[in-house]
Amino acid sequence: MPLDATVHKVTQRIIERSKAPRSAYLDRMARAADEGPRRAHLTCGNQAHAYAAMGEDKDSLATTSAGNIGIVTAYNDMLSAHQPFERFPDLIRRAARDAGGTAQVAGGVPAMCDGVTQGQVGMELSLFSRDVIALATGVALSHNTFDSALYLGVCDKIVPGLVIAAATFGYLPGIFLPAGPMTSGLPNDEKSRVRQQFATGEVGRDELMKAEMASYHGPGTCTFYGTANSNQMLMEFMGLHLPGASFVNPNTPLRDALTIAGTERALQITALGNDYRPVAQVLDEKAFVNGMVGLMATGGSTNLILHLPAMARAAGVILDLEDFSDLSAVTPLMAKVYPNGLADVNHFHAAGGLGYMIGDLLNEGLLHPDTKTVAGDGLADYTREPKIVDGALSWQEGAGQSLNDKILRPAADPFQKSGGLRQLAGNLGRGVMKVSAVAPERHVIEAPARIFHDQGAVKEAFKQGEFTSDTVVVVRFQGPKANGMPELHSLTPTLAVLQDRGLKVALVTDGRMSGASGKVPSAIHVSPEAADGGPLARLRDGDIVRVDAVAGTLSVLAEDFDSREPVAADLSGNKFGIGRELFEAFRQNVGPATAGAGVVV
Repeated sequence: MPLDATVHKVTQRIIERSKAPRSAYLDRMARAADEGPRRAHLTCGNQAHAYAAMGEDKDSLATTSAGNIGIVTAYNDMLSAHQPFERFPDLIRRAARDAGGTAQVAGGVPAMCDGVTQGQVGMELSLFSRDVIALATGVALSHNTFDSALYLGVCDKIVPGLVIAAATFGYLPGIFLPAGPMTSGLPNDEKSRVRQQFATGEVGRDELMKAEMASYHGPGTCTFYGTANSNQMLMEFMGLHLPGASFVNPNTPLRDALTIAGTERALQITALGNDYRPVAQVLDEKAFVNGMVGLMATGGSTNLILHLPAMARAAGVILDLEDFSDLSAVTPLMAKVYPNGLADVNHFHAAGGLGYMIGDLLNEGLLHPDTKTVAGDGLADYTREPKIVDGALSWQEGAGQSLNDKILRPAADPFQKSGGLRQLAGNLGRGVMKVSAVAPERHVIEAPARIFHDQGAVKEAFKQGEFTSDTVVVVRFQGPKANGMPELHSLTPTLAVLQDRGLKVALVTDGRMSGASGKVPSAIHVSPEAADGGPLARLRDGDIVRVDAVAGTLSVLAEDFDSREPVAADLSGNKFGIGRELFEAFRQNVGPATAGAGVVV
């Protein structure tokens, strides 16, 4: 089928908008590639330092031109999603050696868990950790001894930070190796029910802890469709994973086989061979459009609306909220994975998963088929699924149809005819709403505003019984300049209780929610942010605010609104404690949410 007209229009708009920065970027990458293999430029002393501890690989590194892979790892054993990476370097080194090459851990990057910091002070460092990860990766690869790179990361800010760095070192080929999701535990809807019962005092902390531990119970990614699993989807749609790699459980024979295959492929696509595939060629405008379509078709995380523009800027590609909104309008919602449904990612994968979705979207003309990927030329490779047959890894044709239409449906018969995102714009600024889990009757909320300057104050007002009528809860001074733009996901149970009591309620904020944001209509990432003098700073308690996901508007109905002086909040409390003092330079220099809230891009 020919390419959808809107997909074509958005792609051409991005290409035109990006012409100058993309051209300059590709020129830089071409000059870097022309310098040849990295190690050729090191002195004997430089190389001796680099190879001193490499044992049996030392002679190969020093005397041959075999490919050397740089491993950048986000391993730690506090994150369930990253704990499996402990085994990966040894597995990769052996695989590289067997394939005639070498591999070294170039460096580690920080990987914080938003599940641990949710609702805590540490969350104020979360978004900025993306840029720290990019910087740390830059330090790792700056040793200039590598012919390609393997990136080990899964979760919220880790993959975007690694992609920013991979694009910056775009003359190097790079493959992302995931660890996979944990096996299914307590159903997500049951976990959500217990959280709401705790919020209303119906159960105690012992029951809440029991439910949480039964849900997050082993190695691997959390199984709901939040930011971490949205990242994995993107890496397949954008061609940086091997086909079918995203949702294979950790510590299984298939997972290890995919890690070995990724290592072998990383050696095959270096400039030393005949199939040079640098990241700069993989991450083009079409790849980012495919990623945005995937985000809409799966009902993915709102955090990626921040991360994709930042990732794209590193590759000289300029994205705008209108691109997301226009693609959402023509992309059918094909998946129902929690919080958009009851299934988890393991159920989704078993129903046909990403391979089925990519094939069906290609058939409908909603994806660019002709992208360059780490696997080959053309996205059709990603309709196949990996299997171990007679002890060997092979790729076979994937599911040609959904195996469970309650979880996964064809584009021609979707759960919704459009994707899960709306751009909102009006006299309160520009923001976005994820509507895939919001009931249609809640897509328009008009009610008096109640203004708060931190999420703790919202919870306290709830405990005091202050919400007794329809309300638009406004939590401002939560943007990147104010306090690092923490997720406000811990407000979800509180606001959901109000909604279940029959109130019309919405959230408006210049902060973030989460990939796990659910059924409460939430206008998030509102920009310009209040700390930058944005319109939210002029709102007052009682102003009538209209949040309209149907018309795509976010407005206040107050005649004197434009003439008001913006409120200035005391943000001194955001500057110290739990490492916040180290990030003052980030808060001072961060860009707006509409451009990805970036510091280094």
